[in-house]
Amino acid sequence: MIAVLKQTADIHEISTQVEVSLVLVDDEYIHQLNRDYRGIDRPTDVLSFALDEGEEPDVFDGPEEDLLGDIIISLPTAFQQAEEYNHSIERELAFLTVHGMLHLLGYDHEDDNARQKMRHQEEAILSNLGISRD
Repeated sequence: MIAVLKQTADIHEISTQVEVSLVLVDDEYIHQLNRDYRGIDRPTDVLSFALDEGEEPDVFDGPEEDLLGDIIISLPTAFQQAEEYNHSIERELAFLTVHGMLHLLGYDHEDDNARQKMRHQEEAILSNLGISRD
């Protein structure tokens, strides 16, 4: 998953001084986050919380890293989706990681054009790493 984050950062020319938190949780925990922060009362596969949106206070004498945000992945849902889509858990976790990272970078999938742009980026990044749907 670190290679996926690095590849995404490299493609988007992001500084090496960036911090991203990647957390694997269960369905109950991600359900609670999804309900509390998005108003959707069900579990989901991945959530992203960007910290680089001007909402965080400035930290003086702190680290020089740019705090990009958090990616939260439901491990049980990742296993379920890997089985459903008939590919490896490694591929599913890589996909969810790049999907979450792209959200942190401002991508969304609210309309067809945005969805296609995001999907193209996801597939390009995974392809660069030799991670296929098979």
